[in-house]
Amino acid sequence: MLQCQKMRKATRYKYYFQKHRATTLHYDLRLEMVGVLKSWAVPKGPSLDPAVKRLAVMVEDHALSYDGFEGVIPEGKYGAGTVMLWDIGTYRLLEEAGPAECMKRGRFKFSVKGEKLKGAFSLVRMRDTKNWLLIKSRDGEEKPGYDVTDEMPDSAKSGKSMDEIASAG
Repeated sequence: MLQCQKMRKATRYKYYFQKHRATTLHYDLRLEMVGVLKSWAVPKGPSLDPAVKRLAVMVEDHALSYDGFEGVIPEGKYGAGTVMLWDIGTYRLLEEAGPAECMKRGRFKFSVKGEKLKGAFSLVRMRDTKNWLLIKSRDGEEKPGYDVTDEMPDSAKSGKSMDEIASAG
């Protein structure tokens, strides 16, 4: 069984969604967990429509020091391209089980309080251990038919667009 520190349901942890223009444009979900940022690449970004399930591919953990990064990763470096801090906030676990147990069983329910996203979401692992689905819960914060990534494209940190961040880099 996985060993980790106990996360309490009432405790809030760091949450980030980065918009990343690398080889392709995608979004990276980052959740503070057990001393690292657990990370998923979400190709189409989050949805506020519970009927829309978004692919979320688990990628390597990131150090907590990566939490507020917005800027340009230089050519030749891993992840080269423009990174925007698209949403920032906190999350809390909506499970009695700890995060390691949730990850092991492939279902992680959490509630975010971000600048753009609010309310409950689930990450549900598919048969392949790296592929998960990110699903918005029906909790009063859902918005069927609303594309939050199109309607709110700019940085939650700086208010800048991807092009403005790239040109400043």
